[in-house]
Amino acid sequence: MIVPHTTDTPAPTPTVRKAVVPAAGLGTRFLPATKATPKEMLPVVDKPAIQYVVEEAAAAGLDDVLMVTGRHKRAIEDHFDHAFELEQALAAKGDAVRLDAVRDPARLANIHHIRQGEPLGLGHAVLCARRHVGDQPFAVLLGDDLIDPRETLLSTMLDVRERYAGSVIALMEVPREQIHLYGCAAVEPTEEEGVVRVTGLVEKPSPETAPSTYAVIGRYVLDPAVFDVLDRTAPGRGGEIQLTDALQTLATDGTVHGVVFEGLRYDTGDKADYLRTVVRLACARPDLGPEFTTWLKGFVAELEGREGAGRGRGLAA
Repeated sequence: MIVPHTTDTPAPTPTVRKAVVPAAGLGTRFLPATKATPKEMLPVVDKPAIQYVVEEAAAAGLDDVLMVTGRHKRAIEDHFDHAFELEQALAAKGDAVRLDAVRDPARLANIHHIRQGEPLGLGHAVLCARRHVGDQPFAVLLGDDLIDPRETLLSTMLDVRERYAGSVIALMEVPREQIHLYGCAAVEPTEEEGVVRVTGLVEKPSPETAPSTYAVIGRYVLDPAVFDVLDRTAPGRGGEIQLTDALQTLATDGTVHGVVFEGLRYDTGDKADYLRTVVRLACARPDLGPEFTTWLKGFVAELEGREGAGRGRGLAA
């Protein structure tokens, strides 16, 4: 029987204002589209995926965002900069709607960029942010994981950090046969519903050896102590410096908590999930949803009609 873990009320902790967005991946699963275009810039309806991530950070009050990029990622920097010629052309036309859409990315936060240099893993990407972050707690948001804009996961994690100090990770229950795709957390309950204490972490375990079905998803609020741990963390799975390994070290000290997320999350790193994401978010848009949903229902009915006709022909034969 697991005994609920209780934590003494900690001293006030610094307010989190900085976010780190690792964006140095090669995007090989989306080739050839990502041959010359960063995977983070692939459109989800009419905005690049990475803009949703920065909007999420800004909505949670994080006004300083560091992009950790790699080679051939200049398009990301350009997207979050001002495009003066385009803005002037739209202003001259009196196209206020599109002008605001073009200006919005640069107005979301103070956005900075740094090159990772070598693709040595997520832990190394986070370590690259050390000079920018300093000794402050900070958030890490992975671009492949989109959290529905109507959810408040990151704000909840920041609140948990304020109450418990240490680091906070986002967890989601997945079918056991899928746990090998994720980092996996061993947990103990706290007295707070939806918040657990993380006692251990393992990167992509087999279903048979996984300590739970709690998968780590791409949102973290990290204590600056993680930098010293990452600095001495040897390359792990895949020859990369794994953030999971560093968090495992911190978890042994009882300083890692998890927020169990049951809301809407979209994995844009997978082709099929990327398509589902576009459809879901398009249907949720008040300007696109009604017309698109009507078309989608008709399209599905047409597909079902074709399948029914095919089965009928098979029976007749």
